Parts: sequence; structure tokens; C-alpha cells
Amino acid sequence: MAASARDQVARVVHAPREAPAPDAPVAEAPGAQPHADDASARRTETAPAAPAEAETAAAKPKSARRKKIIIGVGAVAALGLIYAGVYYMTVGRYMISTDDAYVRANNTTLGARVSGHIAAVGVGDNVRVAAGTVVFRIDDGDYRIAVDNARARIATQEATIARIARQATAQESAVEQAKAQLASADAATKRAEADFARQETLTARGFASKATFDVSQAGRDQAVAAVQGAQATLDAAQAQVAVVKAQQAEAEAQLRELHAALAKALRDLSFTVVRAPVDGIFANRIVNVGDFVQPGQRLANVVPLDEVYIDANYKETQLGRLKPGQPVKITVDAVSGRTINGVVDSVAPASGSVFTLLPPDNATGNFTKVVQRVPVRIRVPASVARENLLRPGMSVITTVNTKPSPDGVDPVAAR
Repeated sequence: MAASARDQVARVVHAPREAPAPDAPVAEAPGAQPHADDASARRTETAPAAPAEAETAAAKPKSARRKKIIIGVGAVAALGLIYAGVYYMTVGRYMISTDDAYVRANNTTLGARVSGHIAAVGVGDNVRVAAGTVVFRIDDGDYRIAVDNARARIATQEATIARIARQATAQESAVEQAKAQLASADAATKRAEADFARQETLTARGFASKATFDVSQAGRDQAVAAVQGAQATLDAAQAQVAVVKAQQAEAEAQLRELHAALAKALRDLSFTVVRAPVDGIFANRIVNVGDFVQPGQRLANVVPLDEVYIDANYKETQLGRLKPGQPVKITVDAVSGRTINGVVDSVAPASGSVFTLLPPDNATGNFTKVVQRVPVRIRVPASVARENLLRPGMSVITTVNTKPSPDGVDPVAAR
């Protein structure tokens, strides 16, 4: 009977939590004792109330902890908002940033200035070269022949000039000879005229014959003609001297022309050796040994990494506060965790679209306003550039600090 009573109590305890009817009689086990029935009834009545009280007691600490968390999060958010406001008023409103910025360099394009086959490549790809380093050699056989030919022509012309100079000397001697002959003719003329004058007087007085007078007159006329002939010879000799000197001047001009041809031949010969014009990295080679190149053809590039700069394309609405000399914070995608300090160097005189091959013309058709961007040149410190971390084409993020100096004018307030 005791076992049956325990089974009855267990069924009552594990039964669904339903309030018993107030008038429902409690079944009694046959032969059970009265005090066992009372204990079972009390356990039956108090069993549903115990879990509810436990849940209420456990919920109170959770509610208090949730309130503390909410208060803490609100306090942190309030402090964050206060810090953000203070930062914006003191720093943030002066910062102008863009990610449309790229590293640039004044790349030098190496080109052929004479035609010929590539005989040798002096350096390897992506190698640092100094200004004057030989990077290409073009076959110079034809150009050496041209130089030798020009020098031979100069030697021939110099010999011609020397010959003409000797001719001029000889012609000047002929002039002197003509002058002497003229002087002799003048003397003979004077003697003939004196003889004629005496014969004329004697003939007039009848002391000389007519024949003697005629001979004297003929002698005078011959002397006068001889003077005229000597004068003509002198004039011809002097004219010939002028001709020879003109020939000599022409030959000397031709010699100068040949010297110019030699200089051009030597210059063409020097162009068969292609040198790096600046310090930098030799790269982008597009020719190999044996290739035939023409004047003006591109051969390779030299990139001066020690002189890189940054072109940041800021919106036209951001240019009002930008001016040269302002500090710039530069963040490079390729070098994470490092910020480079730069300086605004200059602002382009026009937007990038103005310098395109076909600038846009919005005078006709429908128009949609698009905010334009203007390149801003940013100077990189030389010490940073020499590290060669910045390579042309890299994208960067630039942030210009437009905050004025303590004695300057606030550009934000000025606007």
C-alpha cells in the first residue's frame, strides 16, 4: 500500500499545471494514512509556485545589467559625438580630400635620330642609369664613311684654295710688271715728244729735212700708243687679280660649306650612340639588337623616380580654399600604414577636359551639368622621392589642410 501511495503522489506532482476544482474530491488510496495524504496535497499546491518565484528572482539581475549596458553605450555614443563635433570644428572642416590622385613623373622618351640597325643594347631593363650612360648603339659604318668623305673633300678644297692663292700672287706680279712697262712707255713718250719738238723747230727754220720731221713725229705717236697699250695691260692685270681673289673667296666659302657638311656627318655619327639624357630608371624598351630604326622612332623610356610628383584632381567646388604652400597628407595604397607629407605646388590653369584633343562643346543640344575636376600639383619631399617607393601611375589619397596660420584669415569664414 505504501508503494501505491507513492505512485499516486508522483502522478499528482508531474501532472499538468491546472488549478484543481475547488469542490473536486481528492482520491484516497485504500488503506493510506491521513498524514500522507495531507503532505501530498501540500506538495501538489506549492509545486507550480516555486519555478515562477525563481524566474522572477533571476529576471531582476538581468534587467539591471541591461540598463547598465544601455547607459554605457549611450555615454560612449555621446562622447563620440562630442569628439566628432570638436574634431570637425578644429580640424575636419579644413580638410579637403580626394582619391582621384596619381603619382606622375616627367618621363623622357628615347628616340632614334638617325636610321640604321641596332648594334647593341647597353643596359638591361628596369636598371638605374645616370645621365650620359650609353643605352643603345646603332650601326655606324655608313656614317664613318660619310665623315671620311667629308674630310677628304675638305682637304681637296684646301689644296684648291692654296693654288688660287699662288695664282693671285703671280697675278699681282704681272700687275707690277705692267706698271713697270707703263712707266717705261711714259718715259719713251716724253723722249719722243722732246725729239719731236726739236725737229719741229728745226724744220720750221729750215735746218731739218721733212723726212727727219716725219720720223720724229712717228716716233712720238708710237710712244703715245705704247703708253696706252701699257695702261691697258696694267688694267687687265689688275682686273685679273680681282678675278683670282673672287675665285679664292668662292673657294673659301665652299670650304666653309664642306666644314659644315663634316660637322653634320660627325653629328650624325654621334647620334649612332644613344645616351640617357637624365638620371632615372631605364624601362619600356621596344627594340632589340638587329632591329632597323628610323629617325624619330621611339626606343625606350627613362623614368626619373627621384623627381616624382602627384597630380590630384579636385572638384571645382573644392578649389576655393586651395592655394600653393598648403600642407598635404598623402596616403599611398601600395605603402600601407605610412603617411607622406607633401605641399601644394600649383593649380592648373584649366580643367583636364580643356586640354583634350577634342574639348567638349556644350553650346548645342541638351546639357547636363557635370562637376569638373582641375589638376592640383603636389610636391613630394626629395628625401621621400629618393626612396623610390612612389612609382608613376600609382593611385594615392591626398588630404589638403586648408587651416590658416594663426595670423592668417580663415578661408571658411571668408567665404
